Amino acid sequence: MHTLSLAEAHPTTPSDGRRFLRLLADESRQAIVRLLAQSDRRAGEIGALIRLPPNAVSYHLKQLRDLGVLHDRRSSADARDVYYQLDIGRLHALYAAAGDALYPGMSAPLGQPDEQRDTLHSLSRPLRVLFLCTHNSARSQMAEAVLRQMGGDQVQAFSAGSLPTEAHPEALATLREAGIDTAGLTAKPLEQFIGEPLDYIITVCDRVRDVCPSFPGDPAQAHWSIADPVVVEDPEQRARVFHEVLSELQVRIRYLLLLPHPGTGARFHSLR
Repeated sequence: MHTLSLAEAHPTTPSDGRRFLRLLADESRQAIVRLLAQSDRRAGEIGALIRLPPNAVSYHLKQLRDLGVLHDRRSSADARDVYYQLDIGRLHALYAAAGDALYPGMSAPLGQPDEQRDTLHSLSRPLRVLFLCTHNSARSQMAEAVLRQMGGDQVQAFSAGSLPTEAHPEALATLREAGIDTAGLTAKPLEQFIGEPLDYIITVCDRVRDVCPSFPGDPAQAHWSIADPVVVEDPEQRARVFHEVLSELQVRIRYLLLLPHPGTGARFHSLR
């Protein structure tokens, strides 16, 4: 199967790059992008964190959405709520286009990526990440498997649910189809991990975000508002949504692993 390159998946033009530069010249929009790089958020949360009135937040969100930098999705917990999330691939493509708009060819990599990664400091301890959703049946299980595959022995990935049931067969089938190991994926209660040392807690379900308990050690927390494929009734559409969820998780986790280890500041040698 042909895997789309960044340029193919997110085509841009020189005018897109120039518009992106103008858009990010505004400090409020920069602040919004930085917030959404950490976690999906509602408009009210964004306004409270950067101290802007609702009408100003709406204006800036519209500017970012019109260029495709972010998307919005109605919460599965309360349809009156809307979560905003970065389109990381589009952001990356626009950043490259902006560089080319200033100096053609600037987005081309310098040197070999693998050689650059090998110069990074090794992790003094693995990155420990817990993914949470309500039933721990699909999204969190898939996230656990994807992180384990990408990070190898540099990560310890876990998942759990507030009301755990069992790993959904279509989630497992989607992972296997993509060549991702599903061994050991079982549903677990989130209470099992309270007291465990963790670096990140990432909620991938709107409902569990509202009931997520406090964890000792103050691990970094993020919310990824991801659609639940299990609730889709039409079999063909459900299969498509499962693949879309997997694709979104792969992008988000790849970019998560580009960040310094929150506990040590070290970076990963390489990603699989």
